[in-house]
Amino acid sequence: MSHTVKTTGTHPVLDAAQRTIRIEAEALLALADSLDDTTDFQACVEAIYRCQGRAVLTGIGKSAIVAQKIVATLNSTGQPALFLHAADAIHGDLGMIQPGDVVLCLSKSGESAEIKVLVPLVKNFGNCLIAITANRQSTLARQADYVLWTPIDQEADPNNLAPTTSTTSQMALGDAIAVALLALRGFSPSDFAKFHPGGALGKQLYLRVHELCALHEQPMVHANATLREVILEITGKRLGATAVLDDAGALLGIVTDGDLRRMLQHSTDFGHITAQEIMTRSPKTIDPDALAVDALALLRQHSISQLLVLKDGQYQGIVHLHDLVREGLV
Repeated sequence: MSHTVKTTGTHPVLDAAQRTIRIEAEALLALADSLDDTTDFQACVEAIYRCQGRAVLTGIGKSAIVAQKIVATLNSTGQPALFLHAADAIHGDLGMIQPGDVVLCLSKSGESAEIKVLVPLVKNFGNCLIAITANRQSTLARQADYVLWTPIDQEADPNNLAPTTSTTSQMALGDAIAVALLALRGFSPSDFAKFHPGGALGKQLYLRVHELCALHEQPMVHANATLREVILEITGKRLGATAVLDDAGALLGIVTDGDLRRMLQHSTDFGHITAQEIMTRSPKTIDPDALAVDALALLRQHSISQLLVLKDGQYQGIVHLHDLVREGLV
């Protein structure tokens, strides 16, 4: 790999930043190229997929921090995983490893003192051991069942010491394992939502319109309601609009704050104005079982703030742009 970086000499901070990113980018490309039919990658993923227990990620130093991130990614995508610090493992925490678990050990050198002590203990337990290392001749690699090699030409810092390129490659490989497991499982957006119920991401996948409109009253007036009645209904229900219904309860239209302002621009005689004279006919509607994110798409498409919610032709309420803002979808 070539790491010749063009520098100007006048911007040392920018030169250092660009050099770092280019070195790490080249390492990631080398990592991608290293994964082929001759490597253990597919076998490792299948071993994790078939295991009856969990994926146990372990490491020391910066590799331990990367291992924690990979654990979080695996758990969020449906693969049970836990983190075991290599130093803690050899001082009483080995009980965290259970039969059926697959152990993934991260170490650039594969020769850290704690790793050299831990590896034979894991092997004695009979657990499958996967090494993620830059040193294919290391103690870790020689004793592992499978080896995932992270080809590192150099770290990104000028002294080739600080874990930079190596940890970037480890993290990318962890992501590759997680996504490959998704492919094996046929993991769907609804599956993903099960593991992300509290954040905006999860809400995009599970939050429904009826959960939002249920928070409000249902502003409505009859077609022959007076202007005063319309204004009181809009003001009282505080959604900036009201539905207009006929005597049988069927939806005829909507009156919004905007309709009222436009009416004021074109009329001076308000005494005999009724709802049906100022309403917008054929208003935009949405089913209560639709996803809230679909409601947001409709609001944006038509540059409006409210949607009327209809179930089998029956008026159910209003979903407002503010509801979606409050839920963090905007």
